[in-house]
Amino acid sequence: MDDLLEKLNNEQREAVLHDEGPLLILAGAGSGKTRVITYRIAYLIRVRSVYPSNILAITFTNKAANEMRERINTLIGDTSRNMWVGTFHSMFARILRRHAELLDYTPTYSILDSDDQQKVLKECIKEMELNDKLFAPRLVQTIISKAKNDMQSPEEFSIMAGNDMRMSTIAKIYRRYNDRLLSNNAMDFDDILFNTVRLFKEHPDVLTMYQEKFRYILVDEYQDTNHCQYLLIQLLAKRYRNLCVVGDDDQSIYSFRGADLSNILDFEKDFKDAKVIKLEENYRSTSTILNAANGVIAHNKKRKMKNLRT
Repeated sequence: MDDLLEKLNNEQREAVLHDEGPLLILAGAGSGKTRVITYRIAYLIRVRSVYPSNILAITFTNKAANEMRERINTLIGDTSRNMWVGTFHSMFARILRRHAELLDYTPTYSILDSDDQQKVLKECIKEMELNDKLFAPRLVQTIISKAKNDMQSPEEFSIMAGNDMRMSTIAKIYRRYNDRLLSNNAMDFDDILFNTVRLFKEHPDVLTMYQEKFRYILVDEYQDTNHCQYLLIQLLAKRYRNLCVVGDDDQSIYSFRGADLSNILDFEKDFKDAKVIKLEENYRSTSTILNAANGVIAHNKKRKMKNLRT
């Protein structure tokens, strides 16, 4: 492992060798965050003798997950094959299939893509004899998606709508849509995360089982997590608290998808004893570009202070 550590700068090495407890890695653009994540996993397995099956590593794309697994295999061989590496949706869909009956689904439930969702919504809107210009399926889909990402059930969404007639009607569409999916043993992508939170909260024994299994959790691009994803990570990490999140608040661009920047900004409030390491050495850009970028970003007051350098 020493030969691998020689390839890291001081901050990267400190992150890789972090012992136990919560760790926030603030990784500026081009600072080698993927290398740090993969080397840390290799360190946990090779040096700390952590079982690969006790590690959960979450990324946001299948491409990133495959790249991470390939890099780990290059470092330590196929001993990592039992490790859980993947996207939020792939990892938690896997868990849901094992416990689907607890939520009145069967393990063979289908997952609807965006087009299928809109077809079902269109049917619901038509059955309710609503104007599909006022209640366009795509718009309703977006609103329901946000509600699920915020962990709002149809009933909670209806309460939130209050006296707003349009939103109250959308709450009724939401309820009918959900009932239709359940009766057809189907979920949409938002349901995968929403229902896993439900599973963990309604069945503490299931949560305990996965807390025991995933004693080390690593999450990439933490600045892009929504409320539902945040809850899942908080629930799983609560027992052992060996949570390593990597992200850059300056690169948060998915608020329109429900990403909540406060998840990374408030990490130290969630974990008072969190270790914070900043990766500020950039390996991609010239000092001229970095100085300009630092100058622009400095105007944003709602951020973690860091200064990229070559």
